[in-house]
Amino acid sequence: MSNTTQAAVACPECISRISNLRIGVGAVGMILGVIAIIGLLSGGHATFNTSSNLTWGLPVSTYVFFVLTSTGLTFVASLAMVFGMKDFYPIAKRCIWGAVVTLVIGFISLGLEIGNPIRMLWVIPTNMQVSSPMWWMGLFYLTYAVLLIWKFMLINKGDWTSSQSRAVGIASFVAVIFAHATLGSVFGMMAMRPFWFGPMVPVYFLITAFLSGLAFIMLFINLDYGVNQANMSKGAERAMSFQLPIIFGITLGLVIVFNIAKTITGLWTNVPESNIVARHIVSSPLFQFELWIGMVLPFALMLSGLRHEAKVQALAGALVIVALFIGRYEYVVGGQLIPMFKGAWFDDLTPYTPSMTEIGVVLLAISVGILLYAFGDKKLNLSDVPSQ
Repeated sequence: MSNTTQAAVACPECISRISNLRIGVGAVGMILGVIAIIGLLSGGHATFNTSSNLTWGLPVSTYVFFVLTSTGLTFVASLAMVFGMKDFYPIAKRCIWGAVVTLVIGFISLGLEIGNPIRMLWVIPTNMQVSSPMWWMGLFYLTYAVLLIWKFMLINKGDWTSSQSRAVGIASFVAVIFAHATLGSVFGMMAMRPFWFGPMVPVYFLITAFLSGLAFIMLFINLDYGVNQANMSKGAERAMSFQLPIIFGITLGLVIVFNIAKTITGLWTNVPESNIVARHIVSSPLFQFELWIGMVLPFALMLSGLRHEAKVQALAGALVIVALFIGRYEYVVGGQLIPMFKGAWFDDLTPYTPSMTEIGVVLLAISVGILLYAFGDKKLNLSDVPSQ
């Protein structure tokens, strides 16, 4: 028996209008993405600007960004569904659907980067490389994906609070923590890559994943309701006006501290593979935008009384999303800039600029995600809340 109530949305046409816009943008993006990756079908990985020294480029950093965003959205939904914070129920279903969509985006980006994703489906499970964090990452993310979809199917049928629904919610929360930890370990255990290496990498990924999920909700929920909180249901308006901006601001502040500490350590250390890369990243305009425009400015907005305004929230969310995307790119690519087995005495850093094919892979993956999110908005009643 359903225990779902359709939230009273003051402006349902706002959601319909933005969904139609998303469908248009997603369709155009898919066409452009397919055109850009045509060379991938004939040229394969040779159409990427990666090399034997720098094997992971833009598609891998995009994968990391979106699967961690999926983790963050699951964390936000878990505030209501695992920890019983009922004020977050009005955004919980949208968070779970967003987690599914961003997970799909990440998997598409990684699958097209691998070159033969079909082979991956049977090789990784059967080779039993249990000493590899990447093997466990695949296992945990597969488990997480199944549980996440199962949870969404339950609440879409109106089953929010039964023992089965709660158990699936808790299991998906635990699974994504393990998946996230092993993803962090894929990088953090690479002692041969000092820029990546460290036991705190899973913790860093955890905090930034939560921030990414919060930023997506701050942006997309406000966009869904025409950047006007008066169009929201009372529950969604309450969550967006009070609790969420505060949690977002606190998490953003923690990430800023973490990033500053990481940057200072990289500049100060006498490990050349970290110091040289840190100096290279800090000197780039992307890093300056990431820090000052993408993080410090949104943090200042969240400290001010403007944090309750829908337009300010959407702007802050968008800036943080861009900053985190830049940060993932810098992290994944930066760890490979100094070639292995040649050391810091090598003449120069490994050059890398994403090719049009790589950009096309990312554009295609994101466009599919936009269309999936628009489908959810139109057909799946993402504004639903439990009846009690």
